[in-house]
Amino acid sequence: MTKIDGTAKGGVVIGISDTFKIPVRYIGVGEGIDDLQVFNRTEFVDSLFGK
Repeated sequence: MTKIDGTAKGGVVIGISDTFKIPVRYIGVGEGIDDLQVFNRTEFVDSLFGK
C-alpha cells in the first residue's frame, strides 16, 4: 500500500498493519516513484504528536 494519508494521519495502513501483524516498510508521500520512502515509525509517531 502506498500514500499515507486520509484518516488519523495514517489512513487505514496503520490499522491493517496492527491487525494482521505485518510491518509497514515503505510509504508513498506523493504520486511518483521517487516519492516512495522507507517508513520510520519513530519519525511517524513524533509527527503525530508535533515533535
